[in-house]
Amino acid sequence: MSVNTQSMIFTIYGDYIRHYDNKIWIGSLIQILKEFGHNEQAVRVSISRMLKQGWVQSEKKGNKSYYFLTERGVNRIDEAAKRIFKLNPTKWDGKWRMLVYSIPEEKRQIRDEFRKELMWSGFGSFSNGCWISPNDLEKEVNILIDKYEIHDYVDFFISEYKGPDTNKRLIEKSWNLEDITNKYESFISQYSRNYMIDQDKLEKGQMTDAECFVVRENLVHEYRKFLFIDPGLPIDLLPENWSGIHAAVVFDQYYKRLAEPANRFFEERFEK
Repeated sequence: MSVNTQSMIFTIYGDYIRHYDNKIWIGSLIQILKEFGHNEQAVRVSISRMLKQGWVQSEKKGNKSYYFLTERGVNRIDEAAKRIFKLNPTKWDGKWRMLVYSIPEEKRQIRDEFRKELMWSGFGSFSNGCWISPNDLEKEVNILIDKYEIHDYVDFFISEYKGPDTNKRLIEKSWNLEDITNKYESFISQYSRNYMIDQDKLEKGQMTDAECFVVRENLVHEYRKFLFIDPGLPIDLLPENWSGIHAAVVFDQYYKRLAEPANRFFEERFEK
């Protein structure tokens, strides 16, 4: 399955470039992306788009172009990494964060983008114009309100739920946990099997460093999709035997097993 070029560039920035001075020569990026089947033109078009979108900035050294994440890019990557590599759910403080908005129709595009950002942050749509989360997302909310300049259209509350239903019912209204569970089960089934196969290949010396890098980044890319659907609910609010915990363990083991050869490949191609 071919992965969108820009999406894979984001994955590689988050997993590697961020830890190597946050900067890469476009030639190195092109070489690395070739391993995934992306050609030079696709890489140049994608990085140009990311530049326009404010995710990266460029600088020239001689006749070479280098690209590094902007502050916005760094913040998004760091937030994603914090959630991707979290093995265990947190404890709940018993508070609900509730955001209510009424953004006018003439600002429809802003409203749609704001909704997507709320979903990415882990908010669930409780009712029309009302979003909730049990996680401490006050900082994230304030950043979004400032970013979209919607102070006049938004109200934010930290509250306790007093019924008439249970917190479990509140979650059922706001998120489709059954669908999320099915996606986690599918991930566990596929990647547990892949892990066993690649473990065997590695022990027999049948995987190149480049293959390990590609498998590792595709693994991160696939697992990263859960950021868009799993709200990261605290342990107190999750169903028993939550599949997300098992999936995190599978991801962690597979990711670490590929680390040494994958790192070797990246460092050979990387040029500051």
